[in-house]
Amino acid sequence: MNTDLEIAKSVDMEDINHIAKKIDIDEKYIECYGKYKAKISLDIFKEIKNRENGKLILVTSTNPTPYGEGKTTTSIGINDALNKIGKKSLVVLREPSLGPVFGIKGGATGGGYSQVVPMEDINLHFTGDIHAIGACNNLLCAIIDNHIFQGNDLNIDIKTINFNRCLDINDRALRNCLVAFNNKDGMEREEKFNITVASEIMAILCLANDIDDLKKRLGNIFIAYNTDGDPIYARDLHCEGALTLLLKDAIKPNLVQTLEHNPAIIHGGPFANIAHGCNSLIATKLGLKLSDYVVTEAGFGSDLGAEKFLDIKCRIGNLEPDLIVINTTLRSLKYNGNQDIEDELELLKSGICNLEVHIDNMHKYSKNILVCLNKFTNDTEEEISCISEYCNRRNIPFAISDTWKLGGAGGIELANKIVDLTGKGNSFKLLYNDHDHLIDKIKKVCHEIYRADDINVSDAIMAKIEKLEKNGYRDLPVCIAKTQYSLSDNPKLLGKPQNFNITIRDIKLCSGAGFIVVLAGNIMTMPGLSKTPAYLNMDIDKNGNIYGLF
Repeated sequence: MNTDLEIAKSVDMEDINHIAKKIDIDEKYIECYGKYKAKISLDIFKEIKNRENGKLILVTSTNPTPYGEGKTTTSIGINDALNKIGKKSLVVLREPSLGPVFGIKGGATGGGYSQVVPMEDINLHFTGDIHAIGACNNLLCAIIDNHIFQGNDLNIDIKTINFNRCLDINDRALRNCLVAFNNKDGMEREEKFNITVASEIMAILCLANDIDDLKKRLGNIFIAYNTDGDPIYARDLHCEGALTLLLKDAIKPNLVQTLEHNPAIIHGGPFANIAHGCNSLIATKLGLKLSDYVVTEAGFGSDLGAEKFLDIKCRIGNLEPDLIVINTTLRSLKYNGNQDIEDELELLKSGICNLEVHIDNMHKYSKNILVCLNKFTNDTEEEISCISEYCNRRNIPFAISDTWKLGGAGGIELANKIVDLTGKGNSFKLLYNDHDHLIDKIKKVCHEIYRADDINVSDAIMAKIEKLEKNGYRDLPVCIAKTQYSLSDNPKLLGKPQNFNITIRDIKLCSGAGFIVVLAGNIMTMPGLSKTPAYLNMDIDKNGNIYGLF
């Protein structure tokens, strides 16, 4: 069987200017990065701002196995299938982080015959957006430490510094380290690195409306308290202009293509377990003006990516999805089943409880739900019928995606159902109100989405929350960081966990991005490499041929 890279290489790509014309982008708005990828100038919004928006289709998932369940593959396949039945559709995705590319999952550009290309470029350095975000992040860190070294005119309380360095590689050795300002005077402090895709700068880029909004948000980054307990922001260091310079190109969405030569926009890449898990607001809004259907995804299961897409991105960007597609696989449902069961069909039936929770979760936001089974080559008809019959009993629309094997042709039935469902109208609501207390927002997500009985929160964390509300941040949404493998904060509690509490370990203000990060359980914001990481299978020969990149 051909690898994803071999399949991608077997298809001739079209010139990116020709791809742009398919969605009526004038070449004056295209900034080419070679023949097959380009940036789209934000000036295009002046021309298209009065156009009607297309339909927004959100693809989410059940809780995944460590290898992922193909949300990106399904999203690309839906887009290709919609185009194949004559609809003007555009897929808008996140760009991959180098962390998982060299870690356990490999690449993140889809798979089989549902891929975006050039896949090796997209999976590696692409157009340099993530590097620019890392440079911007670390420039601010250097500015903070330099200010302290040069006399600390703002009286920054070093113990309260709220902004950390980042690197877009899984490197657990950087979770805790020391930063020395002046060894002679013994000036040093504890520091930690986040992975770049979990940084506040990434979130800011993905939630900004334009370059002016980007600059304002960068200036609004809370960096520390002073010795009197008053907040200090990046703007107090007069550096927001310099920070914005580093992101002047990164803010522009990236245009590529699918294997079937349909346009695809890829922009922004926050993780959903430790960040907010959605591509940029600019890219999504651009897609809605350029096409009749926009297919986008939110990372990991609906308890993480979809909840954040709906409660953070939709809230901030005034968006409403017309349809939520819950992607699942037989593999993930078996993974979430009772592992003491040996019979494969019975194991599957025991794991359907996980699908049940995700359906119920999404119904709290919208009644327009479709379950999509991402078909694997070894799935049996009996097992597929089991899922189909379950959805029929619950009156939930169901379709199979065989796009990994067949490309858009494997998603025709799915595409037709999507067109039908998005034409029926939709009612959408958020899970909580802006003015709810922060602790009530946290409890609501933990209870309604994770199904926890309660939360465990210390007096110290409560004091942080109360201080945030006192400083005017009560109205911000919450972004809960927890494991992706379980609805709970314990990765070993699979399926539909019951009788558990969520432990709140820490809370962090991201005033530039416009949300509060809540760390639950033992989640780390700097992942580590596994014992058998993906990089072990990667190589390149003297002719530049790449091997092992999924």
